[in-house]
Amino acid sequence: MSELKNGLTYAQAGVDIDAGNALVEKIKPMVRSTRRPGADGEIGGFGGLFDLKAAGFTDPVLVAANDGVGTKLKVAIEAGIHDTVGIDLVAMCVNDLVVQGAEPLFFLDYFATGKLDPDQGAAIVSGIAEGCRQAGCALIGGETAEMPGMYRDGDYDLAGFAVGAAERGQLLPADDIAEGDVILGLASSGVHSNGFSLVRRIVELSGLDWSAKAPFDQNRTLGEALLEPTRIYVKPLLNAIRSTHGIKALAHITGGGFPENIPRVLPKDFAAELDLDAIDLPPVFSWLAKTGGVSAVEMKRTFNCGIGMILVVASGQAAQVAAVLQKEGERVMTIGRIIARRETGVVYRGHLGL
Repeated sequence: MSELKNGLTYAQAGVDIDAGNALVEKIKPMVRSTRRPGADGEIGGFGGLFDLKAAGFTDPVLVAANDGVGTKLKVAIEAGIHDTVGIDLVAMCVNDLVVQGAEPLFFLDYFATGKLDPDQGAAIVSGIAEGCRQAGCALIGGETAEMPGMYRDGDYDLAGFAVGAAERGQLLPADDIAEGDVILGLASSGVHSNGFSLVRRIVELSGLDWSAKAPFDQNRTLGEALLEPTRIYVKPLLNAIRSTHGIKALAHITGGGFPENIPRVLPKDFAAELDLDAIDLPPVFSWLAKTGGVSAVEMKRTFNCGIGMILVVASGQAAQVAAVLQKEGERVMTIGRIIARRETGVVYRGHLGL
């Protein structure tokens, strides 16, 4: 076999090690900004460390979650807005931890792209760091993969992994959910990070560009409005859990909407009765439904419809829990109650304001 006169380099094959090193230097201050008790190390090692004792836990149970952002990334890529999807990435993981009563402790990300752009990568990680600060967890590591041939120019993908902890015996859902318990809903910030394959199809049908004014929000472009980050409910919920002891169950309303997510946290003999008239539906959902001709049934099983988190609360403590959450800046709606289950896990009264 003949030898090449001039040997190939990794860069000529499409992988730029120098660009990767430049990205690491850019994001180091962002990572430092997420430090918390239990996590004090620098990125760059082979693994991230976390000290549970330093975090104040006595007999903890670890809870883990991983997720991605889905095709919302396509909106970010096409709109050229990269500094918010990192918040979504963190939110999708840490909101799943807090529903089990766990405090998020640390987070790791996976960023894959065809050709690494250090500035784009830094914008993405800035969002991840912001999400970690909102959730009170440390960004202790991650992986950046430059894979030419796997992704088209400009495309990238994100995945996240979070670990939290709760003291043994304090996990949710509780075992005392009962008929008559109140269902509270926390307002979402918008579409969050689910249903974007349908969202993108509706935008295509509308004929609008991402740079056009959003029909449902004249102060922002369509791209900016639809990229509104997923709300992170961690700190307000942890405060309410610890200060009131009145929360029996939580459900993060993601893919599958109300009918898929709420029954996951209820005993098999109980169902949720939701009063749809009590839900303050954000304009984005009305626009999606009307523009795409999407039925109310499809809306409820695809989107959060304005409710990003569901709480099951003892009836006598609903007002106290709501007050704590409102003080923390959450918009709280009383939207239903727990009933005996007959056929389905979610029963509806009233209508969405589509």
